Amino acid sequence: MMTGKDEDRVNDRVDPARARALLATLGDSGGVEVGQVLPPFAHHAFFWTPVTEDYLARDGHPEKGAFLPDVDLPLRMWAGGRLRLHAPFRAGVNAERFSRVTGVARKEGRSGKLAFVTIRHEVRQRGQPVLTEDQDIVYRESVPLESEPPVAGEAPDERRALKLSNITLFRYSALTFNSHRIHYDQDYCQAEGYPGLLVHGPLMATMLAMMADQRKPLELFEFRATSPLYLGDVAWLCRAGDRYWVEGPRRRLCMTATAT
Repeated sequence: MMTGKDEDRVNDRVDPARARALLATLGDSGGVEVGQVLPPFAHHAFFWTPVTEDYLARDGHPEKGAFLPDVDLPLRMWAGGRLRLHAPFRAGVNAERFSRVTGVARKEGRSGKLAFVTIRHEVRQRGQPVLTEDQDIVYRESVPLESEPPVAGEAPDERRALKLSNITLFRYSALTFNSHRIHYDQDYCQAEGYPGLLVHGPLMATMLAMMADQRKPLELFEFRATSPLYLGDVAWLCRAGDRYWVEGPRRRLCMTATAT
């Protein structure tokens, strides 16, 4: 199995104009000034590593084997992650991101073979640690079975409508330089067995984390995707204490999270 290179390093300036575009996509119409503190997961709009289309796989992601290991499974989904905040992530300041694969685990599930890959990203500004993020990615042979999707089991203390459109998904894909076809190509989704376009896992995590951060500044945010959310689904951002979740139709549980 190819393991790719051990570490990936990217330098970027946290451009206020791009940060403003991200906030607008998330529903915030305010401006962004140099030095302004950006919300949790805003770093996803930076540190692009673009490649030409010749180096993309059928799903729109870069071919495995350069940085991510080649696990020889075709379908990729975001399974969850952990975001630890050390200091504010600020607009208009140069930043560095150091990334490395920290784990690969193979399992057998109801839908066939699975491979879980964990990537750790460390972001610094002015030489100081700003955040550490662990991303859990799952590769599989086929679309997961959804005969018994998990259901939200408690009543929320707070509930907000999650209103998304194809424009939202397009903008978020563009700002994060994410060419995964499940978010914009209806024909591809149906060919892979999905009923419609899928909402980005990181987009749901970002909105939950922003909801949590409005209550009190975050130190640690952990989340797990539990069931797909499709464009057009009626959905809610929910909170009970320090527990957060995305609730879809018929109380289907799409993502769970905890905030510290």
